[in-house]
Amino acid sequence: MSADILPIATPRETRQAMWRLLAQRPGRLALTIVVLLAAACCGLAAPAILGIMVNVAASGGDVMSLLWLAIGLLVAGGLGALLGILGQNLLARICEEALAGLREEVFAAAVRKPLAQLEKAGIGDVVARVSGDVEAVSEAISGVLPAFTSAAFTIAVTLLGLGVIDWRFAVAVLIAAPLQVFTLRWFLRRTAPIYRTVRITEANRTEQIIETVHGSPSVLALRLGPRHAQLVAAASRENIGHALKGVGYLTRFYNRLNLAELIGLSAVLVVGFRLHAEGTVTIGAATAAALYFYRLFDPIGLVLGQFDELQKAAAGLGRMFGLTMSAAPAASPAASPRDDAGIVLEDVTFAYPGQRPALHGVSLTVNPGERVAIVGTSGAGKTTLAKVIMGLEHPSNGTARVGGLDSSTAAPGDLHQRIAMVSQEVHVFSGTLAEDLRLANPGASDQELSRVLQAVGASWVDTLDDGLGTSVGAGGHQLTPEQAQQLALARLMLKDPPIAVLDEATAEAGTGSATMLDEAAEAALAGRTSVVIAHRLSQAASADTVVVMEHGRIIEEGPHRELLANGGPYATLWEAWNSSLSRN
Repeated sequence: MSADILPIATPRETRQAMWRLLAQRPGRLALTIVVLLAAACCGLAAPAILGIMVNVAASGGDVMSLLWLAIGLLVAGGLGALLGILGQNLLARICEEALAGLREEVFAAAVRKPLAQLEKAGIGDVVARVSGDVEAVSEAISGVLPAFTSAAFTIAVTLLGLGVIDWRFAVAVLIAAPLQVFTLRWFLRRTAPIYRTVRITEANRTEQIIETVHGSPSVLALRLGPRHAQLVAAASRENIGHALKGVGYLTRFYNRLNLAELIGLSAVLVVGFRLHAEGTVTIGAATAAALYFYRLFDPIGLVLGQFDELQKAAAGLGRMFGLTMSAAPAASPAASPRDDAGIVLEDVTFAYPGQRPALHGVSLTVNPGERVAIVGTSGAGKTTLAKVIMGLEHPSNGTARVGGLDSSTAAPGDLHQRIAMVSQEVHVFSGTLAEDLRLANPGASDQELSRVLQAVGASWVDTLDDGLGTSVGAGGHQLTPEQAQQLALARLMLKDPPIAVLDEATAEAGTGSATMLDEAAEAALAGRTSVVIAHRLSQAASADTVVVMEHGRIIEEGPHRELLANGGPYATLWEAWNSSLSRN
């Protein structure tokens, strides 16, 4: 499954990572523990007071004593409830803040991941990790974890109280423990893999839905709606089928817990009867012990029962932490991105998984400030070469050095300080035009934005009613393909990397816009080392060096005029291209 490509943290790694996340707030965590412990102690007072009241009533005590005990019972119950609510809210706040930070880390980690790996995993897996997985964890944090923690404290303090009355009561309670532990282990062993699979199949369903919606124009045009509906339904059935397996195990789990409670309560009552008959404990103490165990029904059921929700949350956390723990390190400050603006490929070979090599022993040197145009027929390996230069794909053999860095081992942030790419398909982000541009340089002034737009010939901005404040992207002003490319080239100028790659960045232009976009590309590449995957050979004519590729190999290399004079493959391409222009 595609989900195997993006790693998942082991349960141990998940626990360690979650503890490190919570330990970032040690003071508030300690206060929360104290409050929850105090709440549990207040809850312990209620059965003890009821036991005393039974003794007082049995011995013919006065009404005022019972009244004061009743008041104490109310105070202990009310204070315990207030402290319990406070403790649960404190814990929920700590966990929600930690989750908010984790969500940002997950998204940042996804952004730092190699693009090729994200494409292979599928966008659905990434979306599921920052949406469905976060939702499962958030539900557990806001509702389950605080109640679970409070119940755990209650169980521990109540067992201590039973031991204080008489150690044999604690032993009687523990008679039910083996069945409870066995039931829990049985449940966890069978459901943990199920919940992990549920998260993965949900990601697959999300991927199918996203693909269907994204490709809806083609789906509708080709009348593939019923087919895609069947694919979504099949993915949903697979997800639901695994979820129902978990529900079946959950039902059997609760049935076994009810049996354990029956065994435990029977044991406590038998011990209380024997001890009272021997004169070891009073009837009030025996009553208190029975009430203590009865009081354990809910917290024990909650602790054991909520393992179901906690497992779902743990599965989500494992997927989230797996992404953050395996992410490439964030960019470290580079000494100077412009110290080396060259590109050196040495005997580079690359093959996509399960396919023939797309590059065979490619060696190429691009000197600082030089512009190289890559030309060739479709499938020659031009785009793959651009991806290797960008560090989006790593050579299976050979080395690729960009700006003095090995693109296979360099931190993406360090590499991306030196190089940027504009591809054929650019994305216009939702927001104002200014916000879209500032993605490349958040500190850019309006004057700088206007300067780069003017440099790439985007005079159409002046015709917009709101200018740089115009909303673009989804739900906003729709840009033409040519305008979107100008926007992308303007972002390149704002980022101002020493090295740039254009992968058929002006291919979307119609005949009338080709010259305009070529001029915009010239402005964006001025003063930079650049590699241009040429869609039109006019771009190759203006380059310092032209590289001709065929079947993943470089078959010809040199200046435009020299290659034309040689009469080789480039000259043939040039003649064919000019002939097509003449016919048009």
